[in-house]
Amino acid sequence: MPTIDLPVLDPQQASQAEAPFHSTGTGRRVYVETYGCQMNVSDSEIVLGVLHQSGYERADSVEEADVVLLNTCAIRDNAEKKIHERLRHLNFFKKKREDMVIGVLGCMAERLRKDLLDKDVVDIVVGPDEYRRVPELVAGAQGGDKGIAVKLSRVETYDDIEPLRTEGISAWVSIMRGCDKFCTYCVVPFTRGRERSRSLPLITDELKRLWDTGFKEVTLLGQNVDSYRDEDNNADFADLLIASARAVPNMRIRYTTSHPQDMSDRVIEAMGEYDNICKYIHLPFQSGSDRILELMNRTYTVERYLDRIRKIREVMPDCALSTDVITGFCTETEEDHQATLDLMRTVRYDGAYMFAYSPRDNTKAYKWGDDVPDEVKKRRLDEVIALQNEIAAEINQGEIGRTHEVLVEGPSKRNASEWKGRSDTNKTVIFPHDDVRGYVVGDLVKVRIDRSTSATLFGELV
Repeated sequence: MPTIDLPVLDPQQASQAEAPFHSTGTGRRVYVETYGCQMNVSDSEIVLGVLHQSGYERADSVEEADVVLLNTCAIRDNAEKKIHERLRHLNFFKKKREDMVIGVLGCMAERLRKDLLDKDVVDIVVGPDEYRRVPELVAGAQGGDKGIAVKLSRVETYDDIEPLRTEGISAWVSIMRGCDKFCTYCVVPFTRGRERSRSLPLITDELKRLWDTGFKEVTLLGQNVDSYRDEDNNADFADLLIASARAVPNMRIRYTTSHPQDMSDRVIEAMGEYDNICKYIHLPFQSGSDRILELMNRTYTVERYLDRIRKIREVMPDCALSTDVITGFCTETEEDHQATLDLMRTVRYDGAYMFAYSPRDNTKAYKWGDDVPDEVKKRRLDEVIALQNEIAAEINQGEIGRTHEVLVEGPSKRNASEWKGRSDTNKTVIFPHDDVRGYVVGDLVKVRIDRSTSATLFGELV
């Protein structure tokens, strides 16, 4: 699953998500850092909701916190290395304040379990399906007892927990948990368990509450949203998309991530029918070689993937596309690599998450060995990145002269006199701030594009 800001190169870059919540008078303060994908951001909001019910307040920094929680990613070795580095840094604070509780949550906690608890700095280890137990485990750690809770569940969806979200205009809403695909390179089924879906009416009710509290955009989240099933209401993902679009007709609706095998015509047609469903799809292909796709257990062929692309283009000619690409998977040859480049040239993605294969123990591919040399992986990855940047620059050059409706997100990081927002097609758009018109964060404005880069559009207010 990709990270928050699309398009970027690495879907598992560490990011911090600090959710505000209101004082309840207990005096205990918690600071949460989130690493990895949007699902982890959503999970951190669930954890903060659980802690809020137990009387905890938000800390703005580690220095202010009584409890520090790292919500982690385990999809690649580099993601785990960042957590180990952060724990070494937190050990400095732990030595100064022995009563500080430090916990590791999420996928890395589920994967490494007691190995993490053996570290002196770590007091609690909690997997993705045990977040209800965080207050109990924190209390135990405050009494000197280390704690671990990593049992996976076939039913836990946290439906009754109100997530404590960051203030803003965009929200993440988890519609399902877990994954049943078992791609041979991926640890997600082992760290997040099997698929289970939330109730459709509860999801649409949550969307209505978000709209009523000022959110303008929502992203529906799942490891594979196309396998969403609400058996009680006889609903699939297309039904959920349609119900969501009708429930909040003025709210932008996005979703991630799709699977090429499971994406139905009805999903694509629903996107085309409703204007408030954004015309942007993240559709991972991973490799352009059928041989490698079979080794990955991706369950589709290149032809099936291209069939989905043809249907998307037929229904939504201007729909933006992004993807995931892995270079250097087990036994990948130059011919396989060239097939990946050829697929990229055929589809022409607006953005991509590109990275070299990283073996993960307990996966099926781990047993096959990592036989593509690092220097070959890097060279192939560089070629993929260079091609994608070239394609994205050409696509964005074609946007010049077009007008986009942009959701205003706030000042640009590089220049406070300019503001940024996102188009319906998920492109970052930079435009001048206009005090005279008096627009604010959350407004929709028309911007005519006058220049571009491979990652960003620039324009003037219409």
